[in-house]
Amino acid sequence: QVQLVESGGGLVQAGGSLRLSCAASGRTFSDYVMGWFRQAPGKERESVARINRGRAPTYYADSVKGRFTISRDNGKNTVYLQMNSLKPEDTAVYYCAARLFTALQFDYWGQGTQVTVSS
Repeated sequence: QVQLVESGGGLVQAGGSLRLSCAASGRTFSDYVMGWFRQAPGKERESVARINRGRAPTYYADSVKGRFTISRDNGKNTVYLQMNSLKPEDTAVYYCAARLFTALQFDYWGQGTQVTVSS
């Protein structure tokens, strides 16, 4: 089992920045691929970014490329999402997720943190 706890969400004006953090516990953090997902009201959950065990980002949604950066600190069992140039359409609940590097899907999820971008 892996437990994930997100933090860092909040209310920000368009053009501003936030950094989300996700602290993991329970298993060897470096064995897990980590991802950030988001779900806006009335919309399906979408993948935002993903990072491999070796700290190299592997995926960004087109809508966030050039604005968001995913990173991880395996020594602190934490994954981050730096969000710059935020837009109102980035408003959503952001979830951290983990999957074992041999698994096909994300099995572990945090409780989510709300990000609201005002225009």
